[in-house]
Amino acid sequence: MSYLRFEKTLMTNLEESLPKELLRTNRSGAYSCSTIVECNTRKYHGLLVVPVPQLDDDNHVLLSSLDVTVIQHGAEFNLGLHKYQGNNFSPKGHKYIREFDCDKVPTTLYRVGGVILKREVVFQHYEDRILIRYTLVDAHSATTLRFRPFLAFRSVRQFTHENAVASRDYTAVDNGIKTCMYAGYPDLYMQFSKKNEFVFQPDWYRGVEYPKEQERGYASNEDLYVPGYFQMNIKKGESVVFAASTSESKTLGLKRLFDAEVAERTPRDNFFHCLVNAAHQFHIHEKNDDRYILAGYPWFKSRARDTFIALPGLTLSIEETEYFELVMATAEVALREFMAGKPLTKHIYEIEQPDVLLWAIWAVQQYAKECGREKCVARYCALVNDIIEYIEKGGHPSLKLHDNGLLYAQSQHGEAITWMNSTANGRPVVPRSGYIVEFNALWYNALLFCASLLSDTDKRQAHLQQLAATVKQSFVDTFLNEYGYLYDYVDGNMVDWSVRPNMIFPVAFDYSPLNQEQKKTVLDICTRELLTPKGLRTLSPKSGGYNPMYVGPQSQRDYAYHQGTAWPWLGGFYMEACLRLYKRTRLSFIERQMVGYEDEMYNHCVGTIPELFDGNPPFRGRGGISFAMNVAEILRAMELLEKYSYK
Repeated sequence: MSYLRFEKTLMTNLEESLPKELLRTNRSGAYSCSTIVECNTRKYHGLLVVPVPQLDDDNHVLLSSLDVTVIQHGAEFNLGLHKYQGNNFSPKGHKYIREFDCDKVPTTLYRVGGVILKREVVFQHYEDRILIRYTLVDAHSATTLRFRPFLAFRSVRQFTHENAVASRDYTAVDNGIKTCMYAGYPDLYMQFSKKNEFVFQPDWYRGVEYPKEQERGYASNEDLYVPGYFQMNIKKGESVVFAASTSESKTLGLKRLFDAEVAERTPRDNFFHCLVNAAHQFHIHEKNDDRYILAGYPWFKSRARDTFIALPGLTLSIEETEYFELVMATAEVALREFMAGKPLTKHIYEIEQPDVLLWAIWAVQQYAKECGREKCVARYCALVNDIIEYIEKGGHPSLKLHDNGLLYAQSQHGEAITWMNSTANGRPVVPRSGYIVEFNALWYNALLFCASLLSDTDKRQAHLQQLAATVKQSFVDTFLNEYGYLYDYVDGNMVDWSVRPNMIFPVAFDYSPLNQEQKKTVLDICTRELLTPKGLRTLSPKSGGYNPMYVGPQSQRDYAYHQGTAWPWLGGFYMEACLRLYKRTRLSFIERQMVGYEDEMYNHCVGTIPELFDGNPPFRGRGGISFAMNVAEILRAMELLEKYSYK
């Protein structure tokens, strides 16, 4: 029995199947994404979505979808599915689906009368090329397949509409055609492993609608261009491979290429393997050999904070130390450019955020635990020490070291400076500034970790230990209140009494300014007021402004983003804190927490974890369909769980 398998009854019920999405990537920035019934419900969906760096920083949908029609005895059965305005679905190809399975590769089985057609999809690694294999499993008479491509040639952030500028030109290539709708775009090659006839029949399909955009309060319809169709006969037992790419394919080798790509895939036959597969989708390998961690799909870039928080879970926890080192090599260049005040040459965004440097040290600390102190000293001791010196000397424009040892953070232009970064009317919804609780927990942890990397004879070690002792006292004096939890931030006479999850970090870190009793009290309050089956809430229901449902238009969602929604990556640190304090006695409790995440393998985007969840039952997944920090922290928690199980 397959782990990720959906039966006919679910597939043919659009209420159940349309919310389930599927993502495939090439690990170089391109992706293919749709629902499991191949009906696009977002403007970000498409069969071939690629970066076009000569145009802009966005991804672009070249090929939106490919409809296949089965023809027998002159009767046509179109297996495609599109939503049009007025809640009209056409051609309703989902009713022919018998089952869907995506353990190894996404596989759909269609049945039309006596015809059984199998569709399998892979995205070639490191190439902008999607491959689809159609196999005629069974047929009792002559069968013809017709393929109709729907083209968009637009940014994922925009829509296309019928226009006179779009080029209708195409050129015949080996077993297919190439075409390009607008200047500046690469050619789109559509080819088959078998000879076929291309019938030029240009038309626009008008009023295609994307319900997810509608739901989110955005414009939601567009027109798609169809240049014509490909047609070929197919025999029982025969397979045909279709390739869509920005470069020409060697059609003779398409079948072999497809088999080779399938052989490389990790079966998603359990929870852990699903997460490993999801982890690899965030790995980005650029042509110049730079390596990045993408923050999430479908709209996130490589962001600095997300990179360092997610890096250990997405590499070390799945025994891919080398990839950690490669990403850090790229990131170190960017960090040093930033500290030197030079223009950035790497594609890492938001590196100027004040806690980024501290999260980088935390990531290195996880490497030290995994690979040993000696190896860590050789690779990263200089970087860790240089970061701390840079902060001590007041190099960071938004971060100042005060005499009490604490870091004071303030934005330059009123922008959000923490991970709680939603804005409304140009102002942060959660305006955190001053002494911020997780910044100073990270700072204390960084000082003692850096001291542990230095030799006992190094004078700087004593200096860092002394500074850490000052931080420890000040941290408790500043943040710990009479109710036993930590203020979220303190700025002059202003203290934030909101119960927020940022206080979990000093409980979870290796070096904490809190004693055992203080940690237990903080953890208990997090358990009581913030814990959900999908991670920690961003705000307690007992605090003012609690807004846990991430729904409606953008402005409404911005006010809910960090006001009660639940985030799994925070749950990762919560589980680490539990294990650190209570060891084996909390193992079964943590295992039960994991069930809440495993449930998500079958919902939202199949086999991965979305960006956030509503803070109230039924805790629906929202936002980006696959989020790096969430996948990473669940993987890291699983690794910790295993370690504590054998202690």
